[in-house]
Amino acid sequence: MNHCFVVLLEVDHTWLALPREARREYASELYEIIGHHADEVKVRYFDADAFSGKCTDFVICETQHIAAYYNMWEALKDTQAFSGGFYRIKDVIYGIQNAYQTYEIEVLGMEEEACTT
Repeated sequence: MNHCFVVLLEVDHTWLALPREARREYASELYEIIGHHADEVKVRYFDADAFSGKCTDFVICETQHIAAYYNMWEALKDTQAFSGGFYRIKDVIYGIQNAYQTYEIEVLGMEEEACTT
């Protein structure tokens, strides 16, 4: 099953006060952790503060292995970007891609649909 997490983030104003070079240094630690988990967790980062008041940024994570997602976020939260208060998780939206089809096939014994995307 493909699990999808939309992680809503809030970036503190103190992050924006940092020189861009310093932000890149903090970000490199995040990229290293994300890269370490890249075989199991697909990560996409989006800037949203110009478009939404609900969050400043959001991350979409897709995985077949929830434990890998969890371990990645535990490591991310240990970084200075999170533990230093620059980034904060506001909310997480979770879904399973086409979960209804798995239920129909495995629980109800129905035939698989011709088109499953």
